[in-house]
Amino acid sequence: MNAEKIAQFIDHTQLKAFAEKKDFEKLCNEAKEYGFKMVAINPYPTKFCSELLKDTNVNVGAAIGFPLGQTTIEDKVNETIQAIKNGANEIDYVINISKLKEKDYSYIKLEMQSIVDICKKNSVISKVIFENCYLNKEEIKKMSEIALEIKPDFIKTSTGFGTSGAKLEDVKLMKSIVGNKIKVKAAGGIRNLKTFMEMIDAGAERIGTSSGISIIEEFQGKKIEKITENY
Repeated sequence: MNAEKIAQFIDHTQLKAFAEKKDFEKLCNEAKEYGFKMVAINPYPTKFCSELLKDTNVNVGAAIGFPLGQTTIEDKVNETIQAIKNGANEIDYVINISKLKEKDYSYIKLEMQSIVDICKKNSVISKVIFENCYLNKEEIKKMSEIALEIKPDFIKTSTGFGTSGAKLEDVKLMKSIVGNKIKVKAAGGIRNLKTFMEMIDAGAERIGTSSGISIIEEFQGKKIEKITENY
């Protein structure tokens, strides 16, 4: 493992409601500098970020139905289509948690199939956000089993806006069900190298974090060097 490989696990994140143009410029410049896999943003700045990242290897990921998942399938589909038109080449959408709680699995399947089909048609990576902090183990297991039927590219632990973020036991559970057929993304609360590596070891193949730079600097020993310089 080296810094370049670590960077390729990272979706560099800016999802705050009050983010401005300068914040997205900073996000994209950092993603280019450090070689992150993707920038994770809300749909509105997708076109702007796509233009900034044109002719680079950094993907643009739009968050759909974010962060609550409480929009209709039609709304999520339209949001997905527009984001792709504006240059998104990855889509992270939040499931309708209420429908999962109600055991309306046909709705969950239709929602997932609708979004995954659009992504596949456009050669766009699809990620399904479970928001595990609101789910029990059986619900996480059921969502993973449904994903095996529909085949998104990734299943994802969290938005980072719920009551808690990624947990190791959830990553392990998700991975134990989908195996190598679907990838797992861990997101939320991953702020240091130790947690990052634990998630990778547990089976995560993508990490959503706004702490990507500090994680890489910790790996390179720069944080330690800075601390030493102050004493």
